[in-house]
Amino acid sequence: MHSAHPIELLRFNTCGSVDDGKSTLIGRLLYDSKSIMEDQMEALERSADITGGGQVNLANLTDGLRAEREQGITIDVAYRYFATPKRKFIVADTPGHVQYTRNMVTGASTANLSIVLVDARLGVIEQTRRHTYLAALLGIPHLVIAVNKMDLVGWSEERFLEIRDAIEGFLPKLDAFKDVKFVPISALNGDNVVDFSKHTPWYCGPTLLGHLETVHIASDWNLSGLRFPVQWVNRPNNPTDQKLHDFRGLSGQLAGGIVKVGQKVMVLPSGMKSTVKEIWTYDGSLQQAFCPQSVTLVLEHDIDISRGDMIVGLDNLPGMSSDLRGRVCWMNQRPLQPGKKFFLKHSTQTVQAILSGLDSRIDIQTFDPIPSPAELGVNDIGEVRIRTAKPLIFDGYGTNRLTGSFILIEQGTNQTVAAGMLYPPTELVKPEYNDFAI
Repeated sequence: MHSAHPIELLRFNTCGSVDDGKSTLIGRLLYDSKSIMEDQMEALERSADITGGGQVNLANLTDGLRAEREQGITIDVAYRYFATPKRKFIVADTPGHVQYTRNMVTGASTANLSIVLVDARLGVIEQTRRHTYLAALLGIPHLVIAVNKMDLVGWSEERFLEIRDAIEGFLPKLDAFKDVKFVPISALNGDNVVDFSKHTPWYCGPTLLGHLETVHIASDWNLSGLRFPVQWVNRPNNPTDQKLHDFRGLSGQLAGGIVKVGQKVMVLPSGMKSTVKEIWTYDGSLQQAFCPQSVTLVLEHDIDISRGDMIVGLDNLPGMSSDLRGRVCWMNQRPLQPGKKFFLKHSTQTVQAILSGLDSRIDIQTFDPIPSPAELGVNDIGEVRIRTAKPLIFDGYGTNRLTGSFILIEQGTNQTVAAGMLYPPTELVKPEYNDFAI
């Protein structure tokens, strides 16, 4: 199957504790892959005289906010774009402070790969465990543990292996990643980031960029079950054009699977069935499209469809329920307690919801659930039950990250207060739901 884009796009995020060197690492990737503008380069070299005793401060490339540079912390999520001849990259630089777990959830939710930085001197700390757990929880398929500041431990292979063993000790508990790579680096000096280091003759793996360029991501998208959340109903308002007069397209982004002209589909929640007549994109018509393309579908039958409905294939049906179970990362200073009401946004629809139960809170030290907590505090991760005002059409997050995720929005302030991942449905939609007009 050929991709719609000639050069693949890899989305990755970086996380680690404060001063682990995330901004320096991203700066090094941009600098050594020649992805920065000449004027930025000159400004950096000018600032080198002021800040770094003559050494270019690569962190300045990513820490664009002056106030943040003065405080010395990275806040919110900064996205950076760069490309090499092999791939395009979007990197989300997420903060290391424990109070910024929510930013990591934001920056990581669409990532193919997560780089967790570990300071070689400090080894595995609580933040390492938290970030690795979050990457697993968010379903990021590929993990890289970049052991940074190796120059400060004398390029000790023994220290590198010690850190690797400590992380490999808890990875089986997470049972989440397709592959995990450990790379010894010095972001500041560029060792094993873009170019191989002469200091690590004992390391025979790829450089960090080499791995980013070659890690296999084509099979990360879910192509097994068609999921097409309808974003808007496209009726051109042009009575003079006879061709468009009866056009009724359904526009949105494929959240899973492949759609083909002639395919039989079901519209949920109504259960009406029809056949795909045409697939349109900005560039013209297609015979088939696949996740994550944005397309407009035309069906054979004029069914009443609106935003928030979902078009699915008949061979692999989702769940449909008002009673949901899942995990949430709580992001608000005010704690989460049972009985609280929210707006829940899931794919293209927003519904009213209530927290009907709080089953457990995850202990980040052990990754074990602590049952029946009274509440979840800011940055806590817990297992919850939620009841919605109308049924959601969904999959388990492990099956489909787009139809298995949601956010909770506080009523009144419209603040996003939680990111959630749904457990698989207990019952799937029945295929003989409504045998209409095939």
